[in-house]
Amino acid sequence: MAKLAFVFPGQASQYPGMGRDLALNFPESRAVFDQADGALGFSISKLCFEGSEEDLKQTENTQPAILTVSVAAHRALEARGVVPDFVAGHSLGEYSALVAAGSLEFSAAIKLVRQRGRYMQEAVPAGEGAMAAILGLSPADIAEVCKKAAAGEVVSAANLNSPEQTVIAGNARAVKRAVEIASQSGAKRAVVLAVSAPFHCALLAPAQQRLEADLRAAAFGPLRFPLITNVDAEAVLSGEEAREALIRQVTLPVRWHESVREMIERGVNIFVEVGPGKVLSGLLRQIDRSVRCLNVEDSVSLRATIDKIAQARVEVAEN
Repeated sequence: MAKLAFVFPGQASQYPGMGRDLALNFPESRAVFDQADGALGFSISKLCFEGSEEDLKQTENTQPAILTVSVAAHRALEARGVVPDFVAGHSLGEYSALVAAGSLEFSAAIKLVRQRGRYMQEAVPAGEGAMAAILGLSPADIAEVCKKAAAGEVVSAANLNSPEQTVIAGNARAVKRAVEIASQSGAKRAVVLAVSAPFHCALLAPAQQRLEADLRAAAFGPLRFPLITNVDAEAVLSGEEAREALIRQVTLPVRWHESVREMIERGVNIFVEVGPGKVLSGLLRQIDRSVRCLNVEDSVSLRATIDKIAQARVEVAEN
């Protein structure tokens, strides 16, 4: 039996113009952009379609922009009868997943992620925090690297992305020390990332506190299909469990590798990245090459994905 998971990105590999093709070709996607503009009180659609990369990479803009494009892509899939068995989202993508699962209204989600981005940006002054990607060391090795590099500051695993890739976050000087130690310890690559805040680490405790108040005031309903959470890599079906996971994920690492393995163990063999770019598709290939990875970010990829899912289901039925 073919089991399907929709996975939603928390970042985009390319920003300017994202979502424009969806809005032009699918009325249900266009409606999402219109709803986003109304909820935010400014044109996030114009920012997505025409904004500069510099503007779109500011996290208070990035987060609602990626959410909007992801939900627009999902609505186009949903309108064509494609429904997943599971959903998951990388960091911010968990909000998109909850909208897709019917737990969180889109208009509420976009306001939440706009605030989430602002709170994260304001939690750490510019230049004081950093993130770095480390390839080729195990999570245990990276934990040891961070311990050596800390020297009284914060540095810890932020994204446990795949067997090959972990992203760390913390104070800029501690992250720099960790990159140097990782390089000396046999990492294939260790590089500081161009990000606007040190996500998923203890430095974001002030952001977590502010966002918690907003999340507790928001309405979360039961999920139509299970969400595999970032923070625990476990399935939840209740709105309350989903809310608690969103609160805790602000300062805790994204356990993406474990989340994907959990879905595979539950029988998922087709993953569809729903939203801008193919970042998660790349990670999926690092985690398990036996599963099928598809993506939907525009009309061409949507039609190709629908055809491939139908073909996979026929193959499974014949076998």
